[in-house]
Order: sequence, then C-alpha cells, then structure tokens
Amino acid sequence: MTTATERTAIPFSRDDYAARMTRVVDDAVGAGLSGVIVAPGPDLVWLTGYQPTAITERLTMLVLSADREPTLVVPTLERPDAEAAEGAGALTMIDWTDGSDPYPLTGSLLKVDGSFGISDSAWAMHLLGLQRARPATTYHALSQAMPMMRAVKDANELGRLAQAGQAADSTYQEIVKLRFAGRRESEVAADLARLLREFGHEQVDFTVVGSGPNGANPHHEAGERVIQPGDAVVLDFGGLMNGYGSDTTRTVCVGEPSDEVQKVHDIVRAAQQAGFEAVQPGVPCQDIDRAARAVITDAGYGDQFIHRTGHGIGVTTHEPPYMIEGEEQPLEPGMCFSIEPGIYLAGRFGVRIEDIVTVTQNAGQRFNNTDHHLRVVE
Repeated sequence: MTTATERTAIPFSRDDYAARMTRVVDDAVGAGLSGVIVAPGPDLVWLTGYQPTAITERLTMLVLSADREPTLVVPTLERPDAEAAEGAGALTMIDWTDGSDPYPLTGSLLKVDGSFGISDSAWAMHLLGLQRARPATTYHALSQAMPMMRAVKDANELGRLAQAGQAADSTYQEIVKLRFAGRRESEVAADLARLLREFGHEQVDFTVVGSGPNGANPHHEAGERVIQPGDAVVLDFGGLMNGYGSDTTRTVCVGEPSDEVQKVHDIVRAAQQAGFEAVQPGVPCQDIDRAARAVITDAGYGDQFIHRTGHGIGVTTHEPPYMIEGEEQPLEPGMCFSIEPGIYLAGRFGVRIEDIVTVTQNAGQRFNNTDHHLRVVE
C-alpha cells in the first residue's frame, strides 16, 4: 500500500504567494474594483498560506490594492503565527491590540471612496465596521465580483490535485476488496474515511454511501441501513490532501446487477464520457453540462438527472467554475472541476460517476482513472 510519506508535495514559496496576490490585484482592476479585502478562510490560505488556529471576533484581514503593498491586519497576539506563514515575506503586517478599534486602522488602508471585493466569509460586524470607518466605500461579494479568482491553477497546484486524485483512486481500489453485503452504510463510510487518511488525506470532507433506494439521494448521509445483495451502491468521497481537494464517485453493485441497473449505469457512463470529451479551452462551462445531459435526456432519464454536471475544486472541494446551464465562462487551461452526471430513481436506486478533470492546452485530462464499468462487489 502506498503511504502518505510517498505523496509529499513541493512547498509553495514566497514568490508563489506574491504572484497570486499580484494576479488578484490585476484581476480586481480589470473588474473595476479598487482592491480586494480577504477574511480568514480558503482565499486567505491560498493567498498567504496563513490560516488562524481559530476564527474569532478579532479582526484579521488582508488588503490588496494597486496603490500599496499587500497588507495583513492581525491581532497582536496572533502575529507570531501569521509571521510563520509561508507567504508572510511577501506582505506588510500590521497588528492591533485588544481594547483598540481595528476599523480605523484597517480603513486607513482603503481608498476613501473605493469599491472593494470582500470575502463572502467576512463577518458582518467587520464589514459594518469598515463602512463606519470609510463611509464612502462600497463592497461586493468576491463570489460575484471575481468568481474565477482561484479557478486557474499553477503547476504546483495541479500536481497536488493530481496526487489527491490518485489517493482517492487508491481508496476506491481498496474499498471494493471489502465486503458490502450485510454491513451498514456507516461502516463502509468509516472504511472510506480511514483509507483516505491512510493514502495521505489530512482532512476527509464527505463519505457518501448510498445503497439501494438511498442511492437516489445524491447527498445521502451514510446511515444504519444494512446493504443487501443486489443493491446498487453510490460511493462519493473526498477531502483535502496537501491542502487540495479530491472528489470522486463510482457506483458498485453487490452481486450481479439487474438489467435495469446495468442499463442505467451504461447511460451514466456514456454521459460522463461525453462531458469529458467536450472539455477544451474556450468552451463555455455550460457546454460540459449540455454534453453530459443530452446523453441522459436522449435515453429518457432527463428528469432524473437533478443536479449540475460539475463544480470546480482546489483548496476547497466545491468552488467555481460550475458546469451548469447558463454559465458562459470559457474554460481556460489550468481550470479543474468535476464531471459527475447521475440518474436517480426515487425509492429504487441511483447511479453517479465522477472524475476530477483539468483543462490542458487542447483538451481535458482526468485526475481520477479508476475503471468506469460497473464493479461487482461482495
């Protein structure tokens, strides 16, 4: 079995973080913004490598704008931790002490009448505090103003996503060797979590085990149902490895499948392949959804495909871009996302097949490479 120590990642450097901050400032200017304000969360980790040990009422904010150096405002007691972050050398740091008001200090970094993108995760009390300190400023949620901020991955990020995908594949290859029949869904889910960690994940985000009728719920929470012979079982699992996400789904059958389970699985497999073959630079995201959905609709199951075809992935397991009708964002090399069509027959069973895919210079490349054919398990 491959161990976690064999799946190490190249550390991000100060220059990596500096390049990201510069790119975000350029993108903000292009979006008509004066700058970007980043609260603790995935964006701050991606931009600086800093993640507070606890997110509390104390203000921590990164201010990025074209007219000043990147500046991180932190509580004095948390400054040593912030200074230890990999990207700390690429920014200026200002601290504030308990009992003082951090909003005039942070507000002084903002253009008086500027328009700023701000993290969706920013606390309302902090946004309102900035508005009091700089009444003429305006704010826009980053998810709306700059939704593709983290969408294009660099080579190191792509390497981490590839490793996470390989670890998820290894998890699948091991889980199908175990017994399913007569065991509770929760027991199989625990095995999935254990295997993800054994193969290098530091965080497990979800382990969906949807057996029989529970498979018709795309986000079924693994429960106490005992898996039966003949069940189709949807296995959807992933988390973070070296800070980057995995997310894969395969549907297995306990014993030989019925003709209907096999038929539905074949349709979903064809739909997933159609979505993958549609990937190339310049193609709108919605075209991936259209390609996969057309296969399922033409087979007569359009009403049973009840979710988007895919979502982006990176430092979180769900992020832009989204493969959904109406999303006209063109695909760019370095974007990474899931392709996961499914068919869900209420009260009976469900089937989903999911790979993480990245856009290359002329096509798509899978980060998950386990067999798409219906696997029979015991």
